Amino acid sequence: MASTKPSIERLPTGVPGFDKLIQGGIPRGFFVAVVGEPGTGKTIFSIHFIAEGIRQGDKNIYVTTEETRESIIKQAAMFGFDFEKAIDDGKLVIIDALMGRHDDPWSLTELDVETLVNKIIEAKRYLGYGRARLVIDSMSAFWLDKPAMARRYSYYVKRILARWDFTALLTSQYAVTTSLGFGFGIEHVADGIIRFRKAVVRGELRRYVIIEKMRQTEHSLRMHEIEIRDGVGMRVKAPTQLRKEDTALPQSVAAKMLAAELQKLLEVPLGDEE
Repeated sequence: MASTKPSIERLPTGVPGFDKLIQGGIPRGFFVAVVGEPGTGKTIFSIHFIAEGIRQGDKNIYVTTEETRESIIKQAAMFGFDFEKAIDDGKLVIIDALMGRHDDPWSLTELDVETLVNKIIEAKRYLGYGRARLVIDSMSAFWLDKPAMARRYSYYVKRILARWDFTALLTSQYAVTTSLGFGFGIEHVADGIIRFRKAVVRGELRRYVIIEKMRQTEHSLRMHEIEIRDGVGMRVKAPTQLRKEDTALPQSVAAKMLAAELQKLLEVPLGDEE
């Protein structure tokens, strides 16, 4: 008797051309690392993910650490997504972790992972029961002064929030010089890794995406070029002929920079691990 594969519920990202690379969407309950250098499209990808959640009737929470709530709302509007209405309708909570307003119930006054998790749970209770989408943009802000704690913090966030029916995107900044992750944390606990890149090709800035990992998924192994347009947003174009090495530093240079980053981690006092 032929065996049948268990059905996997997948959440579409809302990015044209992307979902076909991951068999229709991100498996429900996954925590996915969205990584890359500044300016590669991580926030716009996350906005699409939340906008699609609003369209599908999911509960949606967006945590912003490097931009204000107003900035996220304006960016979404540029691509035709009305986040302000979704907030008024009780379909979306944007937690502002940048401004730290004490008079704002959806604001973080300090960048602490326990405070973050408690606020996200509070937002989920406010939105009510049901399938939920979460974006934390970015996780890097929570370990800027303690890079050696990145993995522990990432594990804590996933362990607690996985009980609340979240499918989550956790963005992480990569260094411009090395294209390396800061803290080496999220990737180790993530169910999937979506990596964004950029390169100047014949004098023109181009952006790319590659799925480096997605459990329970036969995902594309090719790097694809992406396009970002006002009024439209992000879309995935054809596979590129460029190799990963074509958009990275020479291996010898990257190795030296990686060694320097690791040395910084080793120099963190042991007391910071407590």
